[in-house]
Amino acid sequence: MEAAQVVLIAVVTVLTVLLSVIGVQLFFILREVRHSLQKINCLLDEAGGIIRSVAQPAAAIGGGLAQISAVLKVIGRFLGGRKDV
Repeated sequence: MEAAQVVLIAVVTVLTVLLSVIGVQLFFILREVRHSLQKINCLLDEAGGIIRSVAQPAAAIGGGLAQISAVLKVIGRFLGGRKDV
């Protein structure tokens, strides 16, 4: 064998090993990213549930306050005798 062939075989072998190691590492990185995204998805689902559970009573309180305000206006007009033109 000539020296060029030996160097070429050595380079191909080293590159094959490096690319194999990089491929395995990339697999582990992508698996970890997938795991992290699943955790983030669960957190966002829980946050959405919490927001919905807080928003419903807040909307009910807002509606109740609007009704109280309307009742107070009617009582004020009835007792005050004011007429809007």
